[in-house]
Amino acid sequence: MFRQLTIAAAISASLCPVTTVYAQENDESTNIERVEITGSRLKGVDLEGTIPLTVLDQDAIKRSGANTIHELLKDLSVFKGGSGTFSTSESGGTSTSTPAGQSAASLRGMGPSATLTLINGRRVAPSSFAAGTENFVDVNSIPLAAIERIDILATGASAVYGADAVAGVINYILKDDFEGAEINASLGNSFNSHDEGKKQLNLVYGTKIGDSNLTVFADIYDRNAFKATDRDYTASPSLVNGYSYLPKLENSPNIYYFSSRDGNELPAPNCKTELVTTEFGEQICAYYPNQDDYLDTPFESLSTGFMFNSNVGELDWHTDFFYSQTKSRAYSSPSPINQINDDDGPFILEDALFIYDNADGSNDLMDKLYIDPFDTQAGREVYGFGFDARFNAPRTVEVETKNFRLVSSLAGDIGDWGWESGVTFSRSSSEQEAIDGVYNRYQFHGAITGELCSDGTLASYDGENLNCASGDLLPFYNPFVQGDAANDAVLATAQARPTRSGESTVYGWDANFNGELFTFNDLPAYASFGVEARREELSDIPSLDSQARPENGYLVDVFGFGSSLSEADRTQYAAFAELNVSLTDQVELQAAGRYDHYDDFGGTFNPKIGLSYRPTDSLVVRGSWSTSFRAPSLTQAGVKLRTTQSTFDCGANQSVSDLYCMGDGTEVSVNSLELGNKNLKAEESEAISIGFAWSPSVDTNLTVDYWQFDHEEVIDTNMTAVLDRASTDASLRHCGIVPQGQQGISYDSELCEISDNSGLNIEQDGANLGEILENYITEFNPRDDELFLPLFRDHVIPLENTGTQTLAGIDIKFDHRFTLSGGDLTFAFDGTHYLEFERNKPGSDAIEKLIGTYRYPENIGRVSIDWEAQSYYLNLGANYTSSYEDDIEGLRGRQIDELDELGELDSQGNHQVDDWLVWDLSAGYFVNDALAIRVRIDNIFDKEPPKLYGSSRGFDSINHNAFGTRYTLSASYRF
Repeated sequence: MFRQLTIAAAISASLCPVTTVYAQENDESTNIERVEITGSRLKGVDLEGTIPLTVLDQDAIKRSGANTIHELLKDLSVFKGGSGTFSTSESGGTSTSTPAGQSAASLRGMGPSATLTLINGRRVAPSSFAAGTENFVDVNSIPLAAIERIDILATGASAVYGADAVAGVINYILKDDFEGAEINASLGNSFNSHDEGKKQLNLVYGTKIGDSNLTVFADIYDRNAFKATDRDYTASPSLVNGYSYLPKLENSPNIYYFSSRDGNELPAPNCKTELVTTEFGEQICAYYPNQDDYLDTPFESLSTGFMFNSNVGELDWHTDFFYSQTKSRAYSSPSPINQINDDDGPFILEDALFIYDNADGSNDLMDKLYIDPFDTQAGREVYGFGFDARFNAPRTVEVETKNFRLVSSLAGDIGDWGWESGVTFSRSSSEQEAIDGVYNRYQFHGAITGELCSDGTLASYDGENLNCASGDLLPFYNPFVQGDAANDAVLATAQARPTRSGESTVYGWDANFNGELFTFNDLPAYASFGVEARREELSDIPSLDSQARPENGYLVDVFGFGSSLSEADRTQYAAFAELNVSLTDQVELQAAGRYDHYDDFGGTFNPKIGLSYRPTDSLVVRGSWSTSFRAPSLTQAGVKLRTTQSTFDCGANQSVSDLYCMGDGTEVSVNSLELGNKNLKAEESEAISIGFAWSPSVDTNLTVDYWQFDHEEVIDTNMTAVLDRASTDASLRHCGIVPQGQQGISYDSELCEISDNSGLNIEQDGANLGEILENYITEFNPRDDELFLPLFRDHVIPLENTGTQTLAGIDIKFDHRFTLSGGDLTFAFDGTHYLEFERNKPGSDAIEKLIGTYRYPENIGRVSIDWEAQSYYLNLGANYTSSYEDDIEGLRGRQIDELDELGELDSQGNHQVDDWLVWDLSAGYFVNDALAIRVRIDNIFDKEPPKLYGSSRGFDSINHNAFGTRYTLSASYRF
């Protein structure tokens, strides 16, 4: 009885975030087929209950109303915490955003690259476009129509599967030996007046062909965009003081403070929105990002494939193939307009302000300005002023991704031992193009100085006239003119469409043997032995105009847009073994070990030991210890120069704070270039899991598991540490651009005019940076909020093994069924309580405790009540996320002051994000044996997401959502 109840516990308790599958489904069977389960390569061995495995079966998938893998997994507690699990809501149009149209699943909040994704127990090619430098498998590329069930093992599993299984494994099991045909159709939308609709249609067909079976599938899915302006509570900025000084061109630029006689930013007279008062008392035309924020991007996908099983003599031949194609757009806020060298305040001809001349020829605005000489690209000296603005259209990219996977395997027996060998070929390729909102910096500056030709080239200057080698000289573009088609056409000439091409490929071969190795105390001991070889290749090549190149001083040709340039490959070999020994009738020992060798960083061995104790048929006590590793991703190993932003934490290092943050503990983000590091070591992890599964009756199941991870040598950039090292290491300090082939910090060139009290400048050994800062302030008298060493741009920061993180928690799953005359009533609960999540702050030995901080809730859970009758079911469920601190450390002082005035800060100066409880309702009606109709309503009380201020969105788009009440209607017909 125990085996049947444990299966029911593993399924029904763990599925309550989506639906509940009942133990009664297992009661009808007394012979349970033993197959390989996720977490072990042993076959024919009863391991049910010995591994803390979560299973989502076909019934749970259908009841969930999910259209994609991400929708199916997002409410499971093992995927909550941190920002590792992301959806297309996080996609953007820049290199620092997650790739457009792609989603990732991250166990325990440890990051998507720490979760191994398998299909039928074998690897799948990761996306060629990384999230940062973390390669991940795009779960949107896995066709939901082909999935029979999903196994989730949230503990270290490198001893069985090798690299990346640091936090665990997600194994997608494909449909097999399907007979008949089934068509499924669904549509969903919100009850709001805006259309965020989604539609899906899929077909599965299976038939016997002699002794063989062929199963084919096809799926098509389409989803509309969802904008922040589609909801009242996200359409407006959460804080008035969250403004940007850079308005859209269509709203009219501001005059840069450097050109203003009183040192204050000035608005243009034709600003279309209400002026905002800054902390300096300035009146400016402002910008808020809400107006251009896409909370979910438009997305469409098409997938097809087949699974084929056949007996070839005494051998079993299995082949599965799938192809998927996704297409999506992603958006980032309109790009700021900078000088050619990326400094603030681009200069424009004074003629731009002539539109504000009074009838008598006077100009009130120009009377308030300094009109200064500046040099154009053609070499002319002209007169003008600085302005602040951003382009009109959001930076918009379109990405098409194609995924291909083919696996073929043979299996048979040699005596009492079984064997299997298979080959894998998997590829993911992506093509990206910027289709709006991206402009060439050189052409734009040519346009605002009247030096742009109609074919996009720049005019030359012969000392008297401007000349175009081809095309005609265009009139200068005036950003202060609004609604003029001819003026807008000049701007359109400077628009660029940079591209990006990526390809990721996995070639694999594996073989393993399974069987009884010996007997111990008259009980069988089973073993599995195997070998594996794998070749991985990755390339991510942006077009030349979006690459940072030393010949251009690392300036990307286009404004506010760049990409990662990465190319790498590696070969890996592995040997593994696994053993299951029944020490007594009640105690079983599981042991596994695996050695992996990589041709780029060496080898690693990872063991696992597990024990299970069954004092009764209804109770199993289980525990395991294992080590795991994550090899540096191919992007991390092969990144040449990646344009990004690096953040340094002045709260983690007092020296850095004194030099760069005026002594405050703030976080500062700056433009940087990320550099690969051939000396990176593998990340390592040690995992412990202890728990029990108890089924006191056929109707009741309870599992409790404690888990812990010690994760070391985590790979990331560490600008805080680089700034700290630069205090004493002159080789990391550079005036202006960091020279090619070197690393370090780029300082504003004017700082090099300043010496310390010993006459040493910032590039010289032994220079005192504190004295240089004091002398710089005396010499240049910067604004009161700029009393720090001025940084320039494009700091070259290498990837490093930056530190450690430790996390621990408890998973609890419970379900109880009441058998009544009209049907079954089941109560279920699934929750995770985080006990610990700690990591060292970058650049410091100080440990930060993450539990209860931004995006790290302490408690996550789901409760559900399910009624199932013969022809219908009803399910009422609720997802709960506990409160946590807002991320206000990075806010400006003016925003903190506003929060204080609003009464949103507690006595410690923090803001607490409220907990969130959201109810859903689902129902299904089985019209007959062929036709089923289902409906699901999410957020039935239309609850708004908890307010937060650390994000311009005004809510946490990882742990919460802003959709409000949504419905999904679906129907399936089998024939």
